[in-house]
Amino acid sequence: MLLTIISPAKKLDYSLSKNKLDSSVPSLLAHSSELMKDLKVLTPQDVSSLMGLSDKLGALNYERFQKWETPFTESNSKQAILAFKGDVYQGLDAESLSVSDLDWAQNNVRILSGLYGILKPMDLMQPYRLEMGTKFTTKRGQNLYDFWNSIITEELNKNISSDNTNLLNLASNEYFKSINVSELKANVISPVFMDKKNGKYKIISFFAKKARGLMTRYVIKNRIEDITDIQNFTESGYFFNEAMSEDNKPVFCRD
Repeated sequence: MLLTIISPAKKLDYSLSKNKLDSSVPSLLAHSSELMKDLKVLTPQDVSSLMGLSDKLGALNYERFQKWETPFTESNSKQAILAFKGDVYQGLDAESLSVSDLDWAQNNVRILSGLYGILKPMDLMQPYRLEMGTKFTTKRGQNLYDFWNSIITEELNKNISSDNTNLLNLASNEYFKSINVSELKANVISPVFMDKKNGKYKIISFFAKKARGLMTRYVIKNRIEDITDIQNFTESGYFFNEAMSEDNKPVFCRD
């Protein structure tokens, strides 16, 4: 079995989806509600200061916190994989996935989140901005890593069905750090994406983020369950560079 994890995105799209699709409810919503109680008491200025945002963005996210409420319905929420629109999600291009692709992703892909902890692709979510690295103090500690502690890891373990499961880590370091690897019941594989610049292969953030989305899409479209099959990934000109790879860090390069 292969379980893939990705990061969320700051950029969101809450326009209506073209198709009527199934949806689910986040499994850690009770924790999100507890966190939201603390976020709702912040002023717009507090929000700007906490996240290093402009006054305009601080006001927007203050309003999002104030409007956030349960229960989640298809009139006040949207499926996570369709709502996120950052660099990773450009590569993923979820809008063009088929219903059967989305069904498969629902069982095999998870999205890490500062507010929701962990999301299945079709989990409904309300708009928010709360990056995992935010130093927001709660009763549980000084930051969101303290807040989530082992909860995300325990939830991932519930999704790991066999001893030979691999976790394909396509999340950023900021989000991957929310997982306690020593307690995880899976072997972690963390691909690295490099582009050639000035004659050398280097990690270029924008391209690497998009490549993580492209690989997620590749895994979904091809129903990848054997980790070695990701070596066949050649989207957008990338190729598996065996010489530069390590056991749990396959390297993909693009000239």
